[in-house]
Amino acid sequence: MKKFRTSFSGYNKSDVNEFVAEVISEYENILQKLKYSVREMEYLNKELERYKTLEKSLNDTLLCAQEATANAQKAAISEGKLIIEEAKRDAAKIMNNSLMKAKNIEKDAEELKRRVASFKTRFMALVESQMDEVTKFDDTL
Repeated sequence: MKKFRTSFSGYNKSDVNEFVAEVISEYENILQKLKYSVREMEYLNKELERYKTLEKSLNDTLLCAQEATANAQKAAISEGKLIIEEAKRDAAKIMNNSLMKAKNIEKDAEELKRRVASFKTRFMALVESQMDEVTKFDDTL
């Protein structure tokens, strides 16, 4: 605490004025520092809000990307299952068609065997009849 000299009419005016000037100067310095601190705090609060907004935006974007990835995976799995089912149906159709063709080929082969047997029988009959004719021809000579 500051001690003032006393004079005839109380405290010494020059000491008091000097002290008041010091107090005013110090007060102005503190006020300037306070104003600077307030401006800096406002700036930092704005920056903090900007970073919070940016963080929220990034979090939202990340969440959307995760959801999109999950949806894409689900869609890919579903599409894969559909492709597999379609491939199974196509394979079953191919197998059925192949079996039907094989049965038709077997029928055709049986028909050919029957025709060959029939032709062989007729040919043998023809050969025998011709042999009989040759034998009769020899007898007539």
